Amino acid sequence: MTSNKIENSPTAKINALSDSFKQVLKRGQQYVDLLDQLAQTDDAEELLAAAEKLAEQDLHNAFVDFPQHYQAADYCMLFMGRLLEMHNVTSVTVDENGRHEFVATVGSLEDAIFKFVVSNNGEAAFTEQTQQQPIFYMNLKQRLFQFNNRALVNYFIVYALKKHSDLELRDAIKPLIEFANELADDLNFTINLGILNTANDQRFKLQKPDLQLTVIDRLFVKTGETDYMLMNLPHNSGAELLLDQGIKFDLSFDPDDYSQEWAFQVKDPGEQVSFFDILLHYTMVRQWYLADRDALAVRSERLIIADDEDAAADRPAATSSAESEAPAAAADAELAEAVDNEPADDETADQEKHDEDD
Repeated sequence: MTSNKIENSPTAKINALSDSFKQVLKRGQQYVDLLDQLAQTDDAEELLAAAEKLAEQDLHNAFVDFPQHYQAADYCMLFMGRLLEMHNVTSVTVDENGRHEFVATVGSLEDAIFKFVVSNNGEAAFTEQTQQQPIFYMNLKQRLFQFNNRALVNYFIVYALKKHSDLELRDAIKPLIEFANELADDLNFTINLGILNTANDQRFKLQKPDLQLTVIDRLFVKTGETDYMLMNLPHNSGAELLLDQGIKFDLSFDPDDYSQEWAFQVKDPGEQVSFFDILLHYTMVRQWYLADRDALAVRSERLIIADDEDAAADRPAATSSAESEAPAAAADAELAEAVDNEPADDETADQEKHDEDD
């Protein structure tokens, strides 16, 4: 009997089917164990390990069809939901839609549905579905988290502010910041809060190296009808806007730095106010910024992985690359409409809202 006949014999076929079932059953048990771990563990490292392995599971088999199971994007959403749950954050609701995809709603933004979109390199983008804005990026394997400055402005400042109050949007962004901080504290993720960073020494560099001073002149004109004061900085290096509650909003460059790159900076006594907060709460600044957004767009220092073949066992080092915050073409119409339809400055109302916040 030839080798080919042996391989095609009934016995060989039955053995192949038996081996395949054994592999499937073993894989199925591993899958169930990981699901239990994802659902039941209170240890962040175990939670991350389960989500990572589930996202990489391949349940396809030529002989056996597995029952309904989820995709990598769903495990990312379940991981996020469980980590927030472990920290008693209840303002993000994770649910399953009619297509058996896990989606989230955030705070009072009941009209907004968010889901993860996972790329081939494992990067998961937390994406609002109506406007298709990726609010943040997350990579579980590489332990990186990055807010998308452009999407934050496009969705919250240009679009959602027409339907929700600034206080509602501030409350909606809070659990996302909490999630980022939990990743950093519990799992040693490298995170980039972008324009949500509240540190006084944080400088938000502009994408374009040069800035026409007429852009600052237009802010001077706007402050003329308010109680706020815009002051020139020493050495003609920019301007500083004095807002309420000791908040200072700068647009400047370092005269001692050869590159003289322009950047925004927000300084407040409690280090609780971000550049995003300034755009959200102060109508005057928001109108000025959106009207000249092409010139004032903030650079995103996008986290990437540095190649290092000698550090195979170690966590890869995070570096950054510049990415413009300037509006995508799809958002241009929304941007123009937002600028045109902004109500006239009502700084008194803005100030009352901000006083209520702090």
